[in-house]
Amino acid sequence: MEKLIWYQSDSRSLSFLIHEFFRIFPLCGQLSNLSLQFKPFFHKAPFPQTPVPLQIASLHHYPFRANTLPVLSFEGNQVGSASLNLKSAPPDTARAVVHRGLTTDLTNSRRGTASTLTRAEVRGGGQKPYPQKKTGRARRGSQRTPLRPGGGVIFGPKPKDWSVKINKKEKRLAFSTALASAFECTVVVEDFGDKFEKPKTKEFIAMMNRLGLDPKKKSMFLMTEVSDNVRLSSRNIGTLKLLTPRTLNFVRHFGF
Repeated sequence: MEKLIWYQSDSRSLSFLIHEFFRIFPLCGQLSNLSLQFKPFFHKAPFPQTPVPLQIASLHHYPFRANTLPVLSFEGNQVGSASLNLKSAPPDTARAVVHRGLTTDLTNSRRGTASTLTRAEVRGGGQKPYPQKKTGRARRGSQRTPLRPGGGVIFGPKPKDWSVKINKKEKRLAFSTALASAFECTVVVEDFGDKFEKPKTKEFIAMMNRLGLDPKKKSMFLMTEVSDNVRLSSRNIGTLKLLTPRTLNFVRHFGF
């Protein structure tokens, strides 16, 4: 009854409603008499003049992690400090958010190009190999049956799109949470792209030792841009990854 009252702002609405009842339910003519009986009640019902304000739930703001990191020079000396402000998920949901971001990247990296041929798509097999009867053998209609070598594949893989969607805000929150979790082992270094006059792996390893990094353990360098000398000097170090903001993702961040 509340929905009916909502539409009774004038007499035209009531007549329109009765007309709709006649159109939708032609066999129920008694509905019109029932509606007319309640006509005075509809006019007496007060119509709200001012809209009722909606109760909007307050958004949950995730905390920002403001951490201070030391800034080291190319020689390994501390020359300052930098603050790392990252929006991270609450502790009770951080694991689930990061897991969703990681599984999304792994799933979207699947190419889905595996393909096989069924017995209808394999070349040949149009002629019946031998008569149906009088041979003593099992009946066979085609040489390309899945039971024989060279035949089709039963329920084989076909090209498929494995990509899944994730919201941009959720992906950014998951990635910032993952970066914030590695705060204890993060070091900020001044730009050293022009420090290498020529490609030299020995000099790059010496720089890592000055920064307190073990070349035998996994490490990741996140740089704005990678110069040719830096890239050539570090490509022989199997435990090192040079990444830029464009090439950074969950799989490379977690060392898969």
